[in-house]
Amino acid sequence: MKIHEYQAKELFRNFGVPVPEGSVAFSPEEAAAAADKLGGFPVVVKAQIHAGGRGKGGGVKLAKSRKEVSSLAGEIIGMNLVTHQTGPSGQKVRKVLVEQGLDIAKELYLSILPDRATATHVIMASEAGGMDIETVAAETPEKIIKVFVDPLLGLQAYQCRQVGFGLNLPPAALKPFFKLLTGLYKLFAQYDCSLVEINPLVLTADDNVLALDAKLDVDSNALYRHRDIQEYRDIDEEDPLEYEASKHNLNYINLQGAGNIGNMVNGAGLAMATMDIIKLAGAEPANFLDVGGGANAEMVENGFRIILGDENVKGILINIFGGILRCDVLAQGVVEAAKKTGLNVPVVVRMEGTNVEEGRKILAESGLNLITAVDLKDAAAKIAEIAGNA
Repeated sequence: MKIHEYQAKELFRNFGVPVPEGSVAFSPEEAAAAADKLGGFPVVVKAQIHAGGRGKGGGVKLAKSRKEVSSLAGEIIGMNLVTHQTGPSGQKVRKVLVEQGLDIAKELYLSILPDRATATHVIMASEAGGMDIETVAAETPEKIIKVFVDPLLGLQAYQCRQVGFGLNLPPAALKPFFKLLTGLYKLFAQYDCSLVEINPLVLTADDNVLALDAKLDVDSNALYRHRDIQEYRDIDEEDPLEYEASKHNLNYINLQGAGNIGNMVNGAGLAMATMDIIKLAGAEPANFLDVGGGANAEMVENGFRIILGDENVKGILINIFGGILRCDVLAQGVVEAAKKTGLNVPVVVRMEGTNVEEGRKILAESGLNLITAVDLKDAAAKIAEIAGNA
């Protein structure tokens, strides 16, 4: 689960990570009032969306007066901000963060994330702050410092020194940096984060370090432990179909208009394989949808409704292995769901497993536009035909 920069900075403050003074505003008037509280100019007006690259997209502006704050906030709030992370459709801005300007001496990069290859937490840092870390990694990998932390032992003092010295911080900035890094690691571990990132982490002219930006992602599987983080959820920043799926315990990812074949599968691995099958057939998958091993008629109905909510979908492939979920139960659920949703696109159903013949019989006798496939090869051929006629 992603949260906004201003929300991440609230958490940073709680863990002793210094951030600039500032507050969120939902209108030009609120932005001007927020600037008044800062007691001086310049101030920065920053769009709040769940994406990076906001500055390059025109979502971060410097204001030198109260009038300019109001004007810039008016331009940013309501704009459709397009960055390399939003995709071409962009994201509507509904709020801004108004923050004090700083006398910046140097911009750095700092992040913490899990490293599955080593079963550790890795601290990544670089003197090339303010840039896309992917670009730095590709063009100048020697500028990236990596320090691996055993999650059972936690962050050690010598590891803080490794990072601080690797960033070539002046001696006066080392102590505040060690405090910042220690607080950041505690936040990362305590809230089950999948990423904490500061880009840029700034060194000021008086040798202080502050998080000028803040990005924080929490593992959604751990949210039951963090009720306070759940309150940060911003539904406006989520895909409407993905949000609807989450309410019905369906694992759904919208591929944002990339394809025209919807798919419904029980099992994440099978779902990934099914997407490959669709591509091999010459078509493009429109979504990832795993209904789980214990799917019932209601879940199938909700799955259909969500898939059909994507206007790009011209056909659906259902690929089910009947173990816990018997094929006859699934078939009955598909028939009921098709009738309730007013299904108007062809559906290819490939089933294997318990009571498969009974399931195929139910589909054949339904009178609906349900096409039975005997195996994956057959399913792929029929999907290719649907894609060709779409």
